[in-house]
Amino acid sequence: MNESKLQVWLLVLCQALYVCASAIGLTLTGLVGLNLAPSQALATLPFALVTVATACSTIPVSLAMARWGRKPLFLLGALAGGVGGGLAAWAIVRGSFTLFCLAMLFQGLFQASAQYYRFAATEAAAADFKARAIGLVIGGGVLAAVLGPTLAAWARDALGPHTFAGSYLAVLGLALVSSLVLVRLQMAAPPALPAGQAATPWRRIVSRPAFVVAVANSAVAYAVMMFVMTATPLAVLGCGLSVGAAATVIQWHLFAMFAPGFFSGKLVARWGVRRVLLLGTALFGLAALPALLGLTQLHFGMALALNGLAWNLMFVGGTSLLAQGFAADSAVDRARAQAAGEFITFAAVAGASLAAGALYASQGWAAVNLLVLPLLALAVGATLWQRQVQQRAGRLAASA
Repeated sequence: MNESKLQVWLLVLCQALYVCASAIGLTLTGLVGLNLAPSQALATLPFALVTVATACSTIPVSLAMARWGRKPLFLLGALAGGVGGGLAAWAIVRGSFTLFCLAMLFQGLFQASAQYYRFAATEAAAADFKARAIGLVIGGGVLAAVLGPTLAAWARDALGPHTFAGSYLAVLGLALVSSLVLVRLQMAAPPALPAGQAATPWRRIVSRPAFVVAVANSAVAYAVMMFVMTATPLAVLGCGLSVGAAATVIQWHLFAMFAPGFFSGKLVARWGVRRVLLLGTALFGLAALPALLGLTQLHFGMALALNGLAWNLMFVGGTSLLAQGFAADSAVDRARAQAAGEFITFAAVAGASLAAGALYASQGWAAVNLLVLPLLALAVGATLWQRQVQQRAGRLAASA
């Protein structure tokens, strides 16, 4: 195996460890929040704080990577994940909702750094391997579909009467193992801008059609996925199903999110980004049907599996489009584009996570699934707009 592919596979392993830790949070944070929060409407606040911290961290993390390289920031993020896991376990022992919320802020920093694994993979991969590298890194999370919720359930009573505290100690362990893997990464700091050359202004970066379409699809995909997924454990328990049923549904969801990564990059290369994005949007709309037709574990599982598959296609497609659109730019401009894209995406996710609990508590499960349809229309509109822009540019070039 050549060095560039080795770096990609190390990032795949890091992604697997991160998502395994994240899957524990996906499964339990809403439930722990429900146990510790002063009201049901605040049950998803800790989970929302993960995405708030992620959104607030993405820009400084990306700009710091452009200056000092990705490896130090990846290590810092993994260590923050370990701190967050330890604090969360202590918060459960103490019965402190405030301390649990603080722990989720550290988890957000871990998430902010880990989101750049896929961009690091495109930089490490050869030209003909870049789209597949993105898919492989995202696909690395498929291991978490089995291990994360299983580990959460297995460790839930490890600290005796303090249910789920042991699960968050497992997050601490996974983050530390991730740190050991990250030490092996060989990624030099990017070259500085040549003397006298300034970075491209932010407004010019975010106004590029490639940026607009890539981020519109990534932000909608992540926000819709998180909006539905955050409310799912509450809905499963609210229908009288067990915690084990909620964990199983999340497993189906995670498997559908990450397993397609092993072929979605190939689909982008073969079909083109636009078709993959539109297919993902259609699958998101289809995912609402089983959620609206029944409240059994099978209905929840089908809805969340389709939701996860749709997310994968739109997220891999959006990432590929952003990477392609800024491939010829300087490292600083790429870092700015990635930072702006991640900030917008996770700001949308933070709002979706925070709103999910309140909407479910006031309007119910059906309303959660119906509200995603207008957001999907925005993503479709952005994708079709880019096609019109490209067609117009082609006609102008032909007539020149």
